[in-house]
Amino acid sequence: MRAVRWVSSLGMIVLAVSQPAFAEGVNREQLLEQMKAMRPVDLVVLDQIDGAKQYTLGIFAVRGDAADPEMRRFKLWHEYADNLVIPTESVNCGRDQPLRVTRDTEAIYVRKLNPGGPMRATTREDHLVWWAACHPDLAGQDPAGLTEKALELGYSTQLIESQEVLRLPAP
Repeated sequence: MRAVRWVSSLGMIVLAVSQPAFAEGVNREQLLEQMKAMRPVDLVVLDQIDGAKQYTLGIFAVRGDAADPEMRRFKLWHEYADNLVIPTESVNCGRDQPLRVTRDTEAIYVRKLNPGGPMRATTREDHLVWWAACHPDLAGQDPAGLTEKALELGYSTQLIESQEVLRLPAP
């Protein structure tokens, strides 16, 4: 609930800061610069696309779990040219069952990963997020090139990737 309020507050700040721009016509560059200035100080940028489809993926507020040392909770920063989304997620960094847990308004997604192994383009973000949360010194590196590092850290690179979808009840 606190995260929802924080995102709402952040949205209100973006709206308040951008109000003069709307009155004069939106200056997209100024708005983007204002959003960049609001980024958390501990934000680590994992992926970025420039040009017409501007997008920034970052991770911040990474915390361990007192009950399970292999779990990490964190916030993601999905910044688009016209939107900002900040979900709270978690990963399991264990060698036996590395995974990412994410959600949207309809479901919770449990994605089993294979760090250092073959990966599909559709799971690239999962791997970027997992490596950043579990091994921050490798944050932002292309996960396709981390096979040797994964083996060195004790991951098999032979795990089967899968996704389990847990549908949420309709409101």
